[in-house]
Amino acid sequence: MIYAVPENRRASPAIPMLPAPRQWIQRFLQRVSPPALLLLPLALTSCRTRDFPTYPANYREYAYVTNGGSNTVTVLDVVHLRQDRSIRVGIDPTGVASNPKRKEVYVVNSGSNSVSVIDTGKNAVVSTIAVRLRPYFISVAADGRRAYVANSGANNVSVLDLDQRREVAVIGVGEAPGVARITPNGSALVVSNRLGNSVSVVDLKDMRVRSVFNGCPGATDIAILPDSSKAFITCSNGHQVMVLALASPTRSQDALLDLLDVGKTPLHLAMKPDSGEIFVSNFDSNSISEIATGTNDVGGAYVVGTHPTGGIVSADNSTLYISNFDANSIGIFSVDEAQLVGSARAGDGPDALAFSTSGHLLFAVDHRSGDVAVIRTLTHSLFTMLPTGSQPNDIVVKSFYVR
Repeated sequence: MIYAVPENRRASPAIPMLPAPRQWIQRFLQRVSPPALLLLPLALTSCRTRDFPTYPANYREYAYVTNGGSNTVTVLDVVHLRQDRSIRVGIDPTGVASNPKRKEVYVVNSGSNSVSVIDTGKNAVVSTIAVRLRPYFISVAADGRRAYVANSGANNVSVLDLDQRREVAVIGVGEAPGVARITPNGSALVVSNRLGNSVSVVDLKDMRVRSVFNGCPGATDIAILPDSSKAFITCSNGHQVMVLALASPTRSQDALLDLLDVGKTPLHLAMKPDSGEIFVSNFDSNSISEIATGTNDVGGAYVVGTHPTGGIVSADNSTLYISNFDANSIGIFSVDEAQLVGSARAGDGPDALAFSTSGHLLFAVDHRSGDVAVIRTLTHSLFTMLPTGSQPNDIVVKSFYVR
């Protein structure tokens, strides 16, 4: 799952080495990171109460941030906008995912080859599941009963039974799998093999690889259409996105549809909620590319900021937010106008992004300064900064009601 960095680029301090749904930029930085950004609580009184949701007394919402440098998870209270606590997990936590059916969050510990299970009602680790060598990414099934962990150092995927909280199967894939993403219909798993320069498609009924597609150098991030008909994969060691047609009742087998030219070093795919377009973050081109998912056409490329590593689209499909890792800002891109319309200040090295459940807040994980920038989506402005641990990597938001 770690990006291969060409020798002529090793002097760069911000070459992303770890992909994910969110990018984890923590490996092999070639200079010491700047001191942590001083927390700058902004003037909260300037915001009116009516600008924020009114929560019932039994409502809870937390953001969970993995901290690779301190072996912890920071829990942020989204309702009160404050740090709730720090939870000790395994060594070098990277990926994190929530269970859609129960009050649990799962943290991948890359250095200790395990997954920590956090009970979100207690905000405590209640179980640890052993997996294989150097896991980075976890995907949870829609029914909340299974999870799949890409083990970069073992060239396989662990299948986890979340009821029994144990590994129940191992599926061999390509070399250095980084992302293993479940199709929305639950029938298949699409796996990007970074060092194998390939993509594996796993049949989840038979628990076996049914297709392998070569020719995607540095295969990294994956986006799958809601109807499970297509998968898009970034080829991060080049300038292309691979498009696959996935087998279905009307299609007998998986097939390669296209290799789309985008910018240099495409890292992350941000799909609109209506799935009509996908936006590609091109790290070394300082741009994003727009792909029409119906026709597989690249509609255009737009300069957005210095070294974009990821993006996220608002629920109304109108706005793309882009983390510009070396500009310390979040780019604001109007989808309808097809242009950058502003930016919001962030900390040092903004990377992983997540919305609050209501969408009125955007959280940007600042990898180098060890904090989270909280941005108001109504005004596209920085609201406050919340501290995390050292080298934060990924974030997930979980909301629920207590009884």
